Amino acid sequence: MDFLQSVVDYANNLLWEYVLIIILIGLGLYFSIRTKFVQFLNFPEMMRVIFDKRSINASGKKGTSSFQAFAISAASRVGTGNLAGVASAIAIGGPGAIFWMWVIALLGAASGFVESTLAQVYKVPEKSQYRGGPAYYMEKGLKKRWLGVIFAITITFTYGLVFNSVQSNTISLALEGVFDVSGSTVAIVLIVLTAAVIFGGLKSIANVSQIIVPVMAVIYLLIAFYVVMVNFGSIPEIFTLIFENAFGIREIAGGGFGAAIMMGIKRGLFSNEAGMGSAPNAAATAEVSHPVKQGLIQALGVFFDTLLICSATGFIIISAGGYAGSDLDGIQLTQNAFTQHIGEWSGIFIAIAIFLFAYSSILGNYYYGESNIGYIKDSPGWLFVYRLAVLAMVAFGALASFDFVWALADLTMAIMALINLYAITLLYRIAHRVLQDYRDQRRAGKDPVFNREILDNTDGIEFWEPGQVKGKE
Repeated sequence: MDFLQSVVDYANNLLWEYVLIIILIGLGLYFSIRTKFVQFLNFPEMMRVIFDKRSINASGKKGTSSFQAFAISAASRVGTGNLAGVASAIAIGGPGAIFWMWVIALLGAASGFVESTLAQVYKVPEKSQYRGGPAYYMEKGLKKRWLGVIFAITITFTYGLVFNSVQSNTISLALEGVFDVSGSTVAIVLIVLTAAVIFGGLKSIANVSQIIVPVMAVIYLLIAFYVVMVNFGSIPEIFTLIFENAFGIREIAGGGFGAAIMMGIKRGLFSNEAGMGSAPNAAATAEVSHPVKQGLIQALGVFFDTLLICSATGFIIISAGGYAGSDLDGIQLTQNAFTQHIGEWSGIFIAIAIFLFAYSSILGNYYYGESNIGYIKDSPGWLFVYRLAVLAMVAFGALASFDFVWALADLTMAIMALINLYAITLLYRIAHRVLQDYRDQRRAGKDPVFNREILDNTDGIEFWEPGQVKGKE
């Protein structure tokens, strides 16, 4: 195991230090400028679309509702990264890591918009639902099925297996720290609960996610807001600390400038997934009248994840202190911070919250793998094997070490992101034209309805024919 972790750490250093950071920030800035900062200027439109009553209440004959698709992707985003990931970023990189989380979210929201809009453009109606995502737009937009297959394998391994081991590892640490529950007991419970849902299919995942995620996120944010308000007077000092450490003005926790950037971007990407190629799989399932609607909703998800939940966690940990050189791992550091602020009961709440957050993430992660296995080959046999592998990795994560599961997640995440960013850069012109069409229709006072004929080349676009979709009646 030590040898394997050394290999994973070496590969991580190569990918993160020399490649992915420059590409993530560079492309985020490029997409932001080319879309005229869609993630900021169209923020009111994001709120209009997600609170449209049809987005919340209705789902089409083939797809989920727009809100359900948001909930599935949020189920994967909101969880371990927000509580344990933020804690580990601050412990290693210092408070400045929070600043770089903000940067990757603000710029990455544009990348998230592009990838999710493309997922809608190239989605495929199959049986009782839609399928889509990076593998589909690589094949149908770039005409490179081989690349789509590579991506499908990568995301299935990354999300369905590796990331789910991170989720169960965090649950195990949280419950051990408060209830003294063994890893083996956690493994058994998670296997039973996960199996009960993943054998129910997409609709089951959507139904569970849209209940768990909003409720737990609201409760967590209310408690976090209370803690922040109680410590309101220290907020200016916290902001000062974050900005000073972000640019290496102070050396904290042995991190300084380099570690702050590295950990902020790593944990920021793990948490909000912007540009990684995961959220488009959920975005493609939505039944909307225009691809841009779901692109906007998924961009909103990046803000929801990082600027709200991650920031709240970061403020609480920083104001509690004691993060530098701590022996606590991830979620235990967050639990300790809450305990210092509002008492012993809060450690129990965080344990329960992380259980529900991480469990919902396991469900969302599983769906990404299922969708991409269906892309490679629609085989009930392979799907059954995949489900067993997911359950096995959930059990493995509950028993494995904190450092190993996170190092493996960083590596597979980097590989997946590089493949997807390459594809959406080549296909950006399609997303840009679709965005122009949406803005033109909104300026004309219409509820936008997409017609693929506005594109110069409709080859590979199987949906969006005239009459296939209707706007607001």
